[in-house]
Amino acid sequence: MPHTMSRMGDVLAGFHAAWEFESDSVLIRYERGIRTPKLFQSLGERRIPLSALSGVTLTPGKRGTVVLRAEPRPGADPLMEAAAGQLKEGCDPYRLVLPAEREVLAEYYADELRALLKPDDGEPAERFLAPAPEVPLSFKAYDGKASFDGETVHFRWFWTGASSAKWKAGDQSFPVTDLGGVEWRSPEVFEGHLRLIPRDGDGQPVQADQDPAAVVFGLGYGPVHESLPFAAAVLAAVRERGPVAAVPASAPRRDPADIAERIRHLGELHQAGLVTDEEFSVKKAELLAEL
Repeated sequence: MPHTMSRMGDVLAGFHAAWEFESDSVLIRYERGIRTPKLFQSLGERRIPLSALSGVTLTPGKRGTVVLRAEPRPGADPLMEAAAGQLKEGCDPYRLVLPAEREVLAEYYADELRALLKPDDGEPAERFLAPAPEVPLSFKAYDGKASFDGETVHFRWFWTGASSAKWKAGDQSFPVTDLGGVEWRSPEVFEGHLRLIPRDGDGQPVQADQDPAAVVFGLGYGPVHESLPFAAAVLAAVRERGPVAAVPASAPRRDPADIAERIRHLGELHQAGLVTDEEFSVKKAELLAEL
């Protein structure tokens, strides 16, 4: 006899979110509290089809909690595809943290969900199955303002942050039909940025601060809860119109003076406690390798 949820509309409430179980989907409603991650507040709620999931896990959490996590299929969710594994654990929209005393109930729902998933649900999805963030969307980067109306991405440069190369190129507009992909590098790491990949591009990209097809992040600019949904919405619109281009793996070699300046800036971030010892060592080695 096939498994079904005990009742349509059953709700499992945890910290910062509640999951409502339906026969073909899970409706995730995120709280709007001061302690709730801003990304969750930005997402509001998402209905995830079961066809977009590959599995379910239940593991011990921190400080007397358990964590129920739905595992999205590769290629099924534009938000997770744009994030490319860069989200911190606490901002994972597929995690539901519960008090440890609710472990038995959580295990029950985990078993019910597993029984509803098809054997081939672990295969990469051919198209996005989870919803993309709604447009219009916009956010302020360090060197400009990015906006997206569903058809065209616009970059308007700020005189206080944009490089001379971007000023020379002028404000930019990119129809989705001309794009082949999106590269999002989290603002929580060194050299975070959002870059648009042209559909017919075949050359190595220039550095983001010199590329008119990219905006760069900085302290307080392009936060995850604004820039990631933006990247996901653009990526979904691009995917609707054709294959997504592969993101170039490496950037061209830089001028030694530029490398020295970036190492100096990295050192300032390290001294200020904004970059850990490990992050400083790894990034410094990466910069020196580009010489």
